[in-house]
Amino acid sequence: GQGGAIRPGEDATVLPDATDRKADEAAGLRRLALVAGLLTLPVFVLEMGSHMSMAVHMWVMDTLGMETSRLIQFALTTLVLAGPGRRFYTKGFPALFRGQPDMNSLVALGSAAAWGYSVVATFAPQVLPVEAQVVYFEAAAVIVTLILVGRFMEARAKGRTGEAIRRLVGLQARTARVERDGAVAELPIEDIRVGDVIQVRPGEKIAVDGLVLSGSTYVDESMITGEPVPAAKGEGARVVGGTVNRTGAIRFRAEKVGADTMLAQIIRMVEQAQGAKLPIQGLVDRITAWFVPAVILVALATVGVWLAFGPGLTQALVAGVAVLIIACPCAMGLATPTSIMVGSGQAAELGVLFRKGDALQSLQEARIVAFDKTGTLTAGRPELTDLIAAEGFDEAEALR
Repeated sequence: GQGGAIRPGEDATVLPDATDRKADEAAGLRRLALVAGLLTLPVFVLEMGSHMSMAVHMWVMDTLGMETSRLIQFALTTLVLAGPGRRFYTKGFPALFRGQPDMNSLVALGSAAAWGYSVVATFAPQVLPVEAQVVYFEAAAVIVTLILVGRFMEARAKGRTGEAIRRLVGLQARTARVERDGAVAELPIEDIRVGDVIQVRPGEKIAVDGLVLSGSTYVDESMITGEPVPAAKGEGARVVGGTVNRTGAIRFRAEKVGADTMLAQIIRMVEQAQGAKLPIQGLVDRITAWFVPAVILVALATVGVWLAFGPGLTQALVAGVAVLIIACPCAMGLATPTSIMVGSGQAAELGVLFRKGDALQSLQEARIVAFDKTGTLTAGRPELTDLIAAEGFDEAEALR
């Protein structure tokens, strides 16, 4: 992710800052989606409720009247577009003018067309044919709201993976006892240098990667290898930062510190996987790149055909705007982030972290999964589940 990489000499504990930024981003998008939803709901009820229920239609007409209903829709939709939806216009239109349209461009174009047409139908209906004097405020508001919900889902998925990163960072020791100048000093982990000799007692975490100089012990490396059984370590053996010393005291020489430790590299790979796009997201981007110009061309062609064979300019413009309104594919903005949220979020809760962004999508093609570590899928504590006695032997006798 942006800003999440560890620079040489830094401790991986800087990563919570990047995780906090992702949490703040998700919280901000949640607020925007919530505000947009609260403003959109009345617009949707006033317009679509009248189409779906005669009772709602009669209530709107008797209580508010068509003119007041449209004024309320105009006010609420304008707030949605100018407030929570503003981000789409500040990013989408510049991208469109640069000739590099994206999903923001599509949202901005579709919602602006729906809003602009509805404003004309509300405040200057006389310029439109009678049958075309309808409003699409709810379309503009719903488009913006649904895409914001999709962006929030995507940010939330990254945030859930961020919590897993926090847990990885939490595996690190905060301090270590370092031998310097004939004395032993307790130093913060970020002050450890390559070549320092570090002492580790039973039950303590190993601070950085290194080579054992003296002593023997068993080290719990399950967080790295998945092995439930502690590994024996003696003189000349290598130890990994973040693992737990179980039995004996050892001295080891620091060989990799800060960003070079194995744990820091794992954290960095997870961070990079978060920032990477899935292949399907790249496909959506490529489709959007030609879809927007294609929609504009179809809209212009529609106007041209109506001018050539239709009743006049007004009806032609109505038809062209209709093409722009219906072209905004909310599903494209919702389906991908929703699938990412469910997949990566559930995986993070189960302790599965994706090293590459496309691994999540590639899983659908997996038919065989091979595990190369004994104990990875087991608890390391065999239990008797069934007893089948050979002919001539009694089960009770076999158990003795």
